[in-house]
Amino acid sequence: MFNTSDIYTVSDFNRKPSEHIKRLSKNKRPEILTVNGKAAVIVQDAEAYEEMAKRADMMDSINNIKEALAQKGRPISEFFKEFEKKHGISSAEIQG
Repeated sequence: MFNTSDIYTVSDFNRKPSEHIKRLSKNKRPEILTVNGKAAVIVQDAEAYEEMAKRADMMDSINNIKEALAQKGRPISEFFKEFEKKHGISSAEIQG
């Protein structure tokens, strides 16, 4: 997810914010900003963040469903087969 080319100092970000924003918007990869050589913050394009948050929410939902089904003793593979049939999509599409 991160490349060494995605690491910058906070000072560099402060000096050239528009350059960083253009790069973030173009490549959709987050940047690691460092202070005294240590990672301090992650900066990310808003659209890429929304996609990441959407996927995290989806995974939370799937995990909650998986836990609920496990308590009832229903195998997750059975649920996915039924879900795929009902909604006309595959689990590969769900998992991205």
